[in-house]
Amino acid sequence: MSEQIKDSLEVDGGSGRPTGRLPNRELVRMSLYWLGLSSIFAGLSFIMAGRLEFTGLVEKADAGRALFLVSISGAIIAVIVQPTIGSISDYTISRWGRRKPYIFIGSVLDVVFLIGIASSNSLIAIAAFIALLQFSSNFAQGPFQGYVPDLVPAPQVGTASALVGLMQVLGVVSGYTIAAIAVALHQYELGLVALGVLELATMLSVVLRVREGPAPKSRGGRPWRAIAAEAWGTDILRERSFLWLVASRLAILMGGSVLTSLAVFYLARTMGLSEQDTGLVFIPLVGLVALGTVASVVPAARISDRVGRKRVIWTSCAIGALGLALVAAAPNLPLAFLGALLYGISAGTFLAVDWALMTDIIPKASSGRYMGLSNVATASAGVLAIAVGGTLMDVVGGPGLDGSGPRAALWMAVVLMGFGAILLRPVDERRREDYSLVPTPVPTT
Repeated sequence: MSEQIKDSLEVDGGSGRPTGRLPNRELVRMSLYWLGLSSIFAGLSFIMAGRLEFTGLVEKADAGRALFLVSISGAIIAVIVQPTIGSISDYTISRWGRRKPYIFIGSVLDVVFLIGIASSNSLIAIAAFIALLQFSSNFAQGPFQGYVPDLVPAPQVGTASALVGLMQVLGVVSGYTIAAIAVALHQYELGLVALGVLELATMLSVVLRVREGPAPKSRGGRPWRAIAAEAWGTDILRERSFLWLVASRLAILMGGSVLTSLAVFYLARTMGLSEQDTGLVFIPLVGLVALGTVASVVPAARISDRVGRKRVIWTSCAIGALGLALVAAAPNLPLAFLGALLYGISAGTFLAVDWALMTDIIPKASSGRYMGLSNVATASAGVLAIAVGGTLMDVVGGPGLDGSGPRAALWMAVVLMGFGAILLRPVDERRREDYSLVPTPVPTT
């Protein structure tokens, strides 16, 4: 083992924060699996919207509600599974380390369940496989999210978070691109299989190349059921900044999810495009989101190191609200494309800096648990956006499928961006190690 790797294994005895710098290639490998994970549900949501809108799976007037119904059980499973398995992985001892067994098993099961969705032709069967997919995906994601707090020292958190944000967005773009091609060619089954192949490839980069971090926590003789229950212990209520940050993340991600989850309906109903044109036009729309994201993610993380995380997230919310408002009001595609570009800048800024802020404020020894709990927002955002936005779209658009339905949902997304900015105010953005090690003054008599 090289001296560089040995040094990077060292941690601060008081805070649990790693102290040794990592090579840049290690940071890239650590983040790459996000590309595969993010592609799965981005691509799936677009493919499902396409099947509901163009294949006669349900009545078109009920498409928004149907998309919610096939997603809701899976979202509940995700909220439960990710924190629980993340907490269990904090204590796991295996030849592969404490995170990798879950990542490998979950990824393989993802492919199996994607094939199940591809081969199903009834809404009930599709919903069942989506629920199973949520279980397996979050079985892998909960432990995986612990790698940045496990391995990355404080000076590199901004860079690592920028890479996480970049890979997440590239994953979303990859997923949507695969799905858009599938919709345009009416090849939904091949699109789902392609998503599984992409995830497997990125999973191997982590399992085979990324080393393990600090030693697992000791169970102290407790049974595994007690360890699983620990994820939901009431001690979490003491972490007020963490709770406010999760609430803020939920609102902001819901706003963006309204655009991405209902894009098929926006293009088909509001802009009047056919099935083929919807798939083709969505590709440059996603490309503009990606362009804005790639351009903003690294600068945003570096700026946040200097001016603070919250200021940058507030800026992100303002840009995102403007972009969503432009899409909502756009009379034509060029203006909608401009709004998508602005939203991409907002998304890249938010993903990089929000992740860094979360890494700064959580207890490092329980990183799997806390990063898993943060997924309550991530897993719920898309489903809640569909539930509220999709229902609003159906009610406003009515049986005539009026284009005002998707516009109403997008205006709601603008409000959610503002609400997320407000919820961020109570968060204490100081790094945990910067204040948790300061001795508490002893009162004098």
